[in-house]
Amino acid sequence: MSKSLILPIIAGIALLVGTFLLYACTRSSGELPLVRGVRVTYTESDADFTNPERGFYRYSETRTSQFTPLDATELRGYRSPQQLPSANYEVASTLVFRYYILDNFRDGPISDVVLSALGTDMDAVRSAGVKIIPRFVYTVTSMAGDCPEGFICPPYGDAPKAVVLGQIEQLKPFFEQHADVIASVQMGFIGTWGEQYYSDYFGDPSGNGGQDYRLTDTNWQDRLDVLRALLEAVPDDRMVQVRYPQIKQRYVYGIDAPVGSEPLSAAEAFTATDKARIGLHNDCFLSGPNDIDTYEDYGNSSRPRSSDAAVVTTLRNYMKEEGRYVVVGGETCSDDYGPQNDCESAGIAQQEFADMHYSYLNAHYNNAVNNDWQDGGCMDAIKRNLGYRLVLKEATLPDRAFRGAESRISLQLVNNGYAAPFNARPLRLILRNRADGSAISVPVQQDVRTWHTGAVQFTAQVLIPDDIPAGTYELLLHLPDAYESLADKPEYAIRLANEEVWEEDTGYNRLHHDVVVK
Repeated sequence: MSKSLILPIIAGIALLVGTFLLYACTRSSGELPLVRGVRVTYTESDADFTNPERGFYRYSETRTSQFTPLDATELRGYRSPQQLPSANYEVASTLVFRYYILDNFRDGPISDVVLSALGTDMDAVRSAGVKIIPRFVYTVTSMAGDCPEGFICPPYGDAPKAVVLGQIEQLKPFFEQHADVIASVQMGFIGTWGEQYYSDYFGDPSGNGGQDYRLTDTNWQDRLDVLRALLEAVPDDRMVQVRYPQIKQRYVYGIDAPVGSEPLSAAEAFTATDKARIGLHNDCFLSGPNDIDTYEDYGNSSRPRSSDAAVVTTLRNYMKEEGRYVVVGGETCSDDYGPQNDCESAGIAQQEFADMHYSYLNAHYNNAVNNDWQDGGCMDAIKRNLGYRLVLKEATLPDRAFRGAESRISLQLVNNGYAAPFNARPLRLILRNRADGSAISVPVQQDVRTWHTGAVQFTAQVLIPDDIPAGTYELLLHLPDAYESLADKPEYAIRLANEEVWEEDTGYNRLHHDVVVK
């Protein structure tokens, strides 16, 4: 054979060997050879549907002196649209707010019977596929009388600090055992309705207080001690909501903290610190210039109370930033602040929800306000957009994947909701075998709590298990609950707002693409 023929043959063999060695190296190092990405687009849905830990909540209460348990069948029914009393709209709900009124435990410990009943309530919540927002209080009754405020007069009926702290310690096992179905915990305990206002023991900043409407340093310290005890009792992966933003500021920065205190930053968010775990429940959404004393400086022993325009603006801006990283919810309480609390363009209701990053709202109160949204034409949008609403726009997905190696996926979504998810949950790519229906779950490294309103784009490397059988697999996206007790329950998985994507029986979102695994 001539030299001119031998050299090209040798070169060709060397090229083949080199290619094989390169392929072997890339396989052994967990990296894929070049694989073509296929672009898939999706159609947005405008349907109103339920999703976990967001939306309008259903209201419930019970007195511990005459405990009325939750009914799983009734709670399950909340997941379907229902007409509410005195409302001109229907809602479907995955959240239940629950007042636990400790009316017979103002002087001492909660009984074992009631502690057991609380656990039974959580079993009903879990069975129904919903989550709960509990608030423990001593009274929800306003007693009228001869006092400056008239409609509510002392004594109000809450409990002293020592009793409160003892009961929070009792409730610690309850919070730990049932954190999976607790969306968030509201601070409660102090004052009528647990709103830290009309109180017999923690300072009374109302017109009945007789102390120029301010809270003293002692009042503040007592309140912060209760909040600290509650944060210690509630597991680190659940937030505690306070009624007023200044409570958080003074807990984090001290009793002298100004209203201009720094809000939570992106670097501090989701770190399980106290600062990262304190949210807000505003129970007077758009009910006045400062939401009836929500955005208020309550002063202290050395500083007077203030609610001037600068204070209101500063605290509102503080909450706009905080709400990006903590849970915000509440209720409306007065229809007197019109037209601001109406639909756009006369009002600013939807803009306020967006600015403050609301995840949920009371479906029952105040219906004089809520009904106006139905009449004004924005109720459907509010129902869809409370909390998160994740729309998949397009994906770039591999058409081939290799066992034991990484494969690249790119997703483009948009969050049309007012907020991001506030509790952690995993993101998983599901590979479902077209031949036998078996499914493999592959983790995708993403924190959905950072999926704020607007565009969400990311590229991730996912490791294909080395023991997966070769074959053709359908790709699906799964956003299950973080708790193992709920992870396989489809009602606790996030549904994307797309046409022909959701699988109700699995909780998966179909990506309408197959991959061949080799």
